[in-house]
Amino acid sequence: MASKKAADGKDREPATPATDAADPAAISLWERLDRPAPAPRAALTPQKIAAAAVRIADADGIDAVTMRRLATELGVAPMAAYRYVSGKGDLLDLMTDAVYADLKLPDDIDNWREVMRAGALRTREIVLSHPWLIQISSPQALRALTPHRMATAERALSALDGLGLDIDAMMSVLGTVNSYVHGAVSAECAQYLLMKEQGWTSTDDLRLALAPQMRYLLSTGRYPTYRRYIHEATRKDDPQWRFETGLDSVLDGIAARLGI
Repeated sequence: MASKKAADGKDREPATPATDAADPAAISLWERLDRPAPAPRAALTPQKIAAAAVRIADADGIDAVTMRRLATELGVAPMAAYRYVSGKGDLLDLMTDAVYADLKLPDDIDNWREVMRAGALRTREIVLSHPWLIQISSPQALRALTPHRMATAERALSALDGLGLDIDAMMSVLGTVNSYVHGAVSAECAQYLLMKEQGWTSTDDLRLALAPQMRYLLSTGRYPTYRRYIHEATRKDDPQWRFETGLDSVLDGIAARLGI
């Protein structure tokens, strides 16, 4: 578009019309929330929305979190929350960020292994407190780039910086530890959810339910080492020990492989 002459005779670029503004759908949730609030004393805030949604999910599961249920919980009109979130996807992002805000590591640790280990243990605690995180993590993980999750990743990467690794290796270390944590905690949550669904109150109830299948499979003689585990293991009901042992094995492997 050609420029226009101003009164002083100089060229001026034409003003951009409002219709050329960025597509709202292409603007990140976090960018929108970082902008000044439209009302100085809004009764509803993103923090209140997230907290209410987390309460619902913790009590009744992630499927119970709907915009209508959320409005009831907050005591507002059903459309009120849409000022901050465009739908369920944004709401899940807010919830994820809210719970990861509790993933705070001590300021006095900076050794890469201590940071990774502390972060993994704290992540396990958070996910076990909010098991719905596992249910949404597979489709949600790729899109849930939230401020607090990014801060956690930044802390881990900064602990690896300066050790002689290139940035690709640093990210691979972080991804390896995260993959272990996700896999181990997913299995743990799946067991707890199954027990809850079946009304089993202890792992003894779980073992009793599985006893017919286990008894037959072991009787075939095809699984002698597993049979030994069933009869000799003393830490079957110690998921904390199992998690930490696996985690330390992963960290040992990283240290040996990369020489850090």
